[in-house]
Order: sequence, then C-alpha cells, then structure tokens
Amino acid sequence: MSTAILALIVAALVVIATGPLLIPCLQRLKFGQTIRSDGPQRHLSKAGTPTMGGIIFLPALIIPILIWTNGTGALWLFLFSFCGFGLIGFWDDYIKVALHRSLGLTAKQKLLIQFAVMLVVLFVAVHALERGTDLYLPGFNLSIDLHGWYYVLMAVFLVGMVNAVNLTDGLDGLAAGVSFFVFLGFLMICLLAIKYPPIMQTSGMSALTYRDLCIAAASMAGVCLGFLFYNSNPARLFMGDTGSLAIGGAVVALAILTKMEILLIILGGVYLIEAISVMLQVFSFKVFGKRIFKMSPLHHHFEMSGWSEKKVVYTFWSASALLILCSMLLVSI
Repeated sequence: MSTAILALIVAALVVIATGPLLIPCLQRLKFGQTIRSDGPQRHLSKAGTPTMGGIIFLPALIIPILIWTNGTGALWLFLFSFCGFGLIGFWDDYIKVALHRSLGLTAKQKLLIQFAVMLVVLFVAVHALERGTDLYLPGFNLSIDLHGWYYVLMAVFLVGMVNAVNLTDGLDGLAAGVSFFVFLGFLMICLLAIKYPPIMQTSGMSALTYRDLCIAAASMAGVCLGFLFYNSNPARLFMGDTGSLAIGGAVVALAILTKMEILLIILGGVYLIEAISVMLQVFSFKVFGKRIFKMSPLHHHFEMSGWSEKKVVYTFWSASALLILCSMLLVSI
C-alpha cells in the first residue's frame, strides 16, 4: 500500500513539474484548443488554451513503473493499451491542431484503428497471459465463459468505453477528476487481490502481476491528480484526445487484466452515462426530430440549464466517488 501511495505521489509531482516546460512549448507551436460555436457561449473564452497536454502523461506514468514494478507481461500489455490509444488520440489532435484540419481523423478511421488495437489487447490477454474468455460477475462469485463471443462483445463494449472517456473530457477538470476516482477503484481491486488471493485473483494471475497492476493504477491516479493542477477551472492546459484516449486505454486494460469488465459498468458509470446521453440524443433527433437534452453529452445539458461549470464538475466527481464505493462493496461481498 505504501509503495502504491508513493507511486501516486511521484506521478502527480512529475506532471506538475513538467507542466511549466510543456505549456510554453505548446503555446509557441500555437497548439491551441478550438471551441465549437454552437456550444455554451462561456466556453468561447477557452479558445487558444494549449491542448495535447496528454503528452505529459507518459513520463509521469513511466517513472514510477521503472522504479517499483517487476516488468510482468500484464504490465507490458497495460502500457501497450495506454500508448496505443494515446497515439490514436495524438494523431487525431495533430491533424486538427497542427495541420488545421478541424475534423481530424474520420470516425471510420478512428474506430477501425481502435478496434485493431483492442483486438490485439484482447488476444494477448487471452492467449499469452492466459486470461481466458470468461466474464467474472462480482458479488456473485460466478464466471460465464463466452468463448469466441468474448472478442466480439468486449471489443464493442470496451472501444465504446474508451470513447466514452473522450466524451467526458468536455469541461475543465471533468475527465481528469472522474478518472482519478476510477483508477483509485482499480488500485483497491488490485490491493484486495493481493491480500485475499483465493477470492480476488479470479484471472489466474499471480500476486506479482497484481502488484505491477497496482502500481500502474496508482500511477494513473497520480497522473490525473497532477493534471488537475493545470486543468481545473480555469484550465491552463487541456489533455486533448491524446490524453483522454490514453486514459481510456489504461482503464479498459485494467478491466481486462483484473477480469472486471462487468464491474466497469459501475466503476466507469459516469463515462457510460455521458456516452448514453449522446446516443439517446442522436436517436431521438433522427427518429422523432426532437432533442431529449438541451445539449449532449450530459454535462453540457446541465450547463445549458444554468449550472456553473464548477458545480457540474464537482457533481460528476461526487457521482464517480459514490460509484467507486458501490463497486468496492460489490467486490467485497
């Protein structure tokens, strides 16, 4: 536990220390955020704020990992997922910000690459790490083997979750704060797996592997906490798709490796609600010609309803913290 706390603190400090070097660099390159004109009018003042700040995540994650982990296969797969999705986000950001093409990668291009990365992660986890194709149901101590369907169902669900993290990144500090609690949840799951192996080590992985994942989760929590130093309202730096997709890749990798994909519905409940609000809005408008929300994702609906940005963010943080507590209660049954 003490090592995990140290990893969290070191990761946060690396982000805070690196910020003063990165922000002026992004400003000189004119890598500024573009704000949608049809969004909340108060957001127009954020135009030009340095973006692609997710670049800062990599050194902050790597340093604690180099110091405290054992380099297990699960850790390498976690890093592949983090970097793989982060690179997709970086590519998209670079096209939009550096090449000044507002759309970036097309939706089809982005999804195709994301599914390719996800299938690699799933295949390696199942075959090289012997994760298996079963889903664990926390609270019931049951597993359901999906066989070949595991790849199809999990690829769709987990790619959706990665993009849900991206949708959550719409207000100052929102995605970073919510993700801080999500990674704390995975940290506690890994700690429980180490302490109570007969109950929690459902994926057949060793305590050594869970120790590595524990440090990975703690480091990501520290990354998100440190980033809030620059990203909380009023934000001086945005993570961009570079950061939000990297966070999504880290979240889904931890879910796969701990066999907590089902629990991710609760752990990542805020992400899921944000994505569902967008799907409902699109469906309702296309089928009935009416909008359910004033604006989607959901956080913009509350903004358009008169809530201050800080109130929306703090409410969503609180909801995420509550969902983590519910998840831990379910896991400990």
